[in-house]
Amino acid sequence: MRRRAFVAGAVAAAAAVPLAAACSKGDKSGQPSGLGTAPEGAEPGTVLSKERIDTPITGAQAWKVRYTSRDVNDNPTESSGLIIAPEGRGENRPLLIWCHGTTGLGDAACPSAQPDPARELITYFTPQSTQQIDYGVPGLQGFIDDGWVVCATDYQGLGTPGMHQYIVNRTNARDAVNSAHAARSLDLGTSTTLGCAGWSQGGGAAAAVAELDPSDYRDLKLIGTVPMSPGVGKIAIESKDGPLAALTNSSLPPDSHLVMMLAGIQAANPSKLQLQDVFTPLGIEILEAAWENQPVHHINDTIARLFRLKGPVLNSPPKNWSEWAALIDAGSAANRKPVAPVLVCEDTFDGGTVVPVPWQTAYVNAVKAFGGSVEVRQYPKADHFALPAACVGDARAWLNGLK
Repeated sequence: MRRRAFVAGAVAAAAAVPLAAACSKGDKSGQPSGLGTAPEGAEPGTVLSKERIDTPITGAQAWKVRYTSRDVNDNPTESSGLIIAPEGRGENRPLLIWCHGTTGLGDAACPSAQPDPARELITYFTPQSTQQIDYGVPGLQGFIDDGWVVCATDYQGLGTPGMHQYIVNRTNARDAVNSAHAARSLDLGTSTTLGCAGWSQGGGAAAAVAELDPSDYRDLKLIGTVPMSPGVGKIAIESKDGPLAALTNSSLPPDSHLVMMLAGIQAANPSKLQLQDVFTPLGIEILEAAWENQPVHHINDTIARLFRLKGPVLNSPPKNWSEWAALIDAGSAANRKPVAPVLVCEDTFDGGTVVPVPWQTAYVNAVKAFGGSVEVRQYPKADHFALPAACVGDARAWLNGLK
């Protein structure tokens, strides 16, 4: 049976972090706080470490980096990621930031920790996949051939301390932009021209990249962003066919994307939200044991099994929901006029197989209502997981035309 999820991503299974160590990163209740350990006062985008790595991309050089960032509430965090550049130093190279789709809440879901990570995107739902998450950058060879320096953030919490602030679009967007600031310090001959593309969860981040504050961009000039099937938090919770049915009907098992969205917004706001507002004791037990070592589809299977075996995972109705909804909204994209043109790529096969077409259209309508410049291209033969490969050529040509 096909299951419509909230946002896309993939699964992952990697080395587990001991629960005691994971919980020690949190607040006094033992809940992970989502905050990293960036040095106090460090400017976002400060490189903390870098490591040269191999890449199969012709004419490219690559590094794995760790750098400072800030979350939606301006708390200092750390992020890791990749920087892939054409060989040599070059001059006036534009920067492209890639925002990946859903992988999970913790280090087992870190894209740059996978084998051979500086590569073309390979998705979990393909016969060629050998890992359990989607990772890589679609169209990477073409972007390198066109002279872009590509920055692929992992987002905070995926490979760095704390729980990942999943689908907190503004946090994810800041991590992406700060990866470009990090790249600017590597003496690669970069310009201040910035382009962006992202898919699913990363589509929501790519949308939010165009809604950040001037202090986030600093000297960077965003020329355009390409949200591919964007997962936007406020739209999901406002949709009639959204993921919240499990919060109002205790007979339904919650999808892992809803569980991760709730965990992610609590991680971003630990002083305002408590897990017990929305999670049953069983739900908290599952989350605390699994967040670091079970990525999206793994934790989904765990939730579904234990729901049938032991009962509800979410409170129905939840407590303090108005505060939860307000904070999801505050961390979301689709809240202000984008500062640059937007190209939305929609997967319309079978009505949108993960992010329904009405959700994608709702984001487009929100941009238009704010007076933003938005173009839409539809891909009726591409499901959600085929979309990046189907649309990246158009995205690349569109961004090249703007630089």
